[in-house]
Amino acid sequence: MKYMVTINDKNYEVEVERGQATLLSTTQAAAPAPQPVAPAAPAPAQPTQAAAAPANVSGEAVKAPMPGTILDIRVSPGSSVKAGDILIILEAMKMENEIMAPRDGVVSQIITSKGASVATGDVLLSLN
Repeated sequence: MKYMVTINDKNYEVEVERGQATLLSTTQAAAPAPQPVAPAAPAPAQPTQAAAAPANVSGEAVKAPMPGTILDIRVSPGSSVKAGDILIILEAMKMENEIMAPRDGVVSQIITSKGASVATGDVLLSLN
């Protein structure tokens, strides 16, 4: 069997027979004509639902440990929570991650919303 292989703009004609390869010829490959590249339009900024540190957060901020999408919010403002209670379900890398209460307290405000994209460190909610 004969094969034409191009490596680094060189064509190699190779013959292979039962585990043994023989180089038959080498030629310079024709370089493709350069295509003009149009400058890419800058992508519009995608604001996230939760700001990195909103100025009006009262109490202890519970932040996103990783970037992802909010799948579910299990609490509402005024809810009493115990340390370890599940507050939010965050999807990251096709995995559901449970964001838990760091301490006992009352949810004072929820900053994010279901379906929002968040970055690492974005404030999700605050505890009093």
